[in-house]
Amino acid sequence: MKSPFIGNLTPNEVVTAQFLVLSKEIRQKKTGEPYLTLHLADRTGEMEAKMWDNVAEVMHTFERDDFVKVKGLLQLYQNRAQFTIHKLRRLADHEVDPADYFPCSDRDAEEMFAELEGIMSGLQNPHLRGLLQSVFSDSRVRELYKMAPAAKSIHHACRGGLLEHVLSLCGLARLVAAHYKGIDADLLMTGVILHDIGKLEELSYTRSFCYSAEGQLLGHIVLGLRLVGDKIDQLPDFPPKLRALLEHMIISHHGELEFGSPKVPIFAEALLLHHLDNMDSKMDALRSALKRDHHTEEEFTGWIAPLERILLKKEKYLQEKAARAPQPAQAPPPVEKPPEPRANAPHAPAANTLFGEKLRAVLETNE
Repeated sequence: MKSPFIGNLTPNEVVTAQFLVLSKEIRQKKTGEPYLTLHLADRTGEMEAKMWDNVAEVMHTFERDDFVKVKGLLQLYQNRAQFTIHKLRRLADHEVDPADYFPCSDRDAEEMFAELEGIMSGLQNPHLRGLLQSVFSDSRVRELYKMAPAAKSIHHACRGGLLEHVLSLCGLARLVAAHYKGIDADLLMTGVILHDIGKLEELSYTRSFCYSAEGQLLGHIVLGLRLVGDKIDQLPDFPPKLRALLEHMIISHHGELEFGSPKVPIFAEALLLHHLDNMDSKMDALRSALKRDHHTEEEFTGWIAPLERILLKKEKYLQEKAARAPQPAQAPPPVEKPPEPRANAPHAPAANTLFGEKLRAVLETNE
């Protein structure tokens, strides 16, 4: 097993480790000399890296999707972690275990798919249940669905991420279908399971996650519509109007025209699918961003582009506030009660001046 992982790196500590190259750019310094800007990854995360010196010797020895061994130093720059590479060499495939480099869902893929099968078998509508059985009886679709990420980078960007995302949506869909009157729970659940199925063909995930040629040309909405349409064509009794509703859910699930949907949602189940999908993706993007930002001690993250905002590290904020909270005021020490004057003693003058102190001393001596 490789060591250390990105998630275990400590700032200002020189390490030697192995990573997958997600992206590679050769740039020029002001002096005209080249330097490298890389994104490196393993199964615990990814990080930006720079190589400033001796770049000409190594810059053509490796490419994107290669494995590399590097020696370098993790530093914090503008509240973001950046790895400075001192040495680099390309690794052969036999020198690495691929399982160390590709982010995977925390849940077992077979366990998740068994849960999905239970959900599909529980649908009451025979047409929708039959469609899902037809889709997943295709062994290629079945295996890709277990492995595919839900996105290239924004949310659930890991192997098994699509299945994890869909199961999360199924749980949400079950709750909202029971909450709102008149919701067709079977239609909503089928839309949840099939809305992103085009990502099986849109994304390539043999190594780093990137777009396939068809993904670049058509996108997952068109690819998903085509896959589902082919399966419905094999079911001659599938109701045409039910098909239109399901197809509308697939093409409208991004919610807005500017977000890639050719239609906006115009019935309840389609609108719920869009909002549940958006909420689940945003919450996972938030979780991932906070997980990646663990190196800094600040209360806020840097700019998170997918969410278009910075994020508060709530636990750190609450801990530091508690540490700075004022201590409860202590009661002042008790004031000593002055002695009671003796019954026959003459009235003693106040001793708040030098003359008064001397007069009191004389009186006490003459008693």
